[in-house]
Amino acid sequence: MSKIRAAITAVNGWVPDYVLTNQELEKMVDTNDEWIQSRTGIKERRILKGENKGSSDIAIEAIKGLLDKRGIKPEEIEAVICATTTPDMVFPATANIISDKMGMKNAFGYDVSAACSGFLFSLVTGSKFIESGQYKKVLVVGVDKMSAIIDYSDRATCIIFGDGGGAVLLEPDESGNGIIDSILKSDGSGRHYLHQKAGGSLKPASIETINAREHFVFQEGQTVFKFAVVNMAEVSAEVMERNNLKGEDIAWLVPHQANKRIIDATAKRMGIGSEKVMMNIDRYGNTTNGTLPLCLWDYEKKLHKGDNVMLAAFGGGFTWGAVYLKWAYDPS
Repeated sequence: MSKIRAAITAVNGWVPDYVLTNQELEKMVDTNDEWIQSRTGIKERRILKGENKGSSDIAIEAIKGLLDKRGIKPEEIEAVICATTTPDMVFPATANIISDKMGMKNAFGYDVSAACSGFLFSLVTGSKFIESGQYKKVLVVGVDKMSAIIDYSDRATCIIFGDGGGAVLLEPDESGNGIIDSILKSDGSGRHYLHQKAGGSLKPASIETINAREHFVFQEGQTVFKFAVVNMAEVSAEVMERNNLKGEDIAWLVPHQANKRIIDATAKRMGIGSEKVMMNIDRYGNTTNGTLPLCLWDYEKKLHKGDNVMLAAFGGGFTWGAVYLKWAYDPS
């Protein structure tokens, strides 16, 4: 009997209409377009506007398109794993809220919190439900409304992040396509360099934490950059080595869209040319858990059945990892 693998059989993404350009940020903080682009590669990012709008609202727009593409009904989904750093609420899980809004009445769900690596971790977790034979349709969502936790007076972070997300459907495949290998890592000492100071059980919300602006993203940029450059590249190279892959064997590298310099370093370490690297950081910025599915969505028409695809991510925590898969379908 052939080995059951978890294959991505549909992908879709969604970003809000509002475009926050570098020129607009120049009016908000002491920065400029040249400085931002030279250090990050970002030209603009999308922001979700409107009252009572959360990460789930981004997710359901992406999921609607995914279900339409695949031609299936919400009731057919058996599990929803939502990777997010900006849940609608502390509880219940955003996955539960998404399921309710979408009418996915037969699905159980939960959230995964691993910062920018969350989608990658969720993808591997979801694949195990498929490989075990227990479920046949698992929805993996990566979404964040980062504008909710960004201080737009802090030029170190407000230039980087945007809102957006996407989703993939995992289904069984016995033809050799699907998720083949992965390495996931974490190092909790990294929490000191990239975190949100207040809002958790360690430091609950108070007048003092609000006045101190501690409910926003804090990042020590240089430390995070150095750790990300080394580790995202190394784990990707390790997956390639143990699967006897060389740069020419990889059709596409799908890197987390945190910083163009980190992406370039990862591709170089893997021996992959820039023409094989999915990149949309210039248009969306860092959407945290949304970057990988948004890349797959943007490049879907360039992917072909049997393509060797490598996904890599790095996030606060620290968390990082890489996934090797064979793409399961041709462009429509």
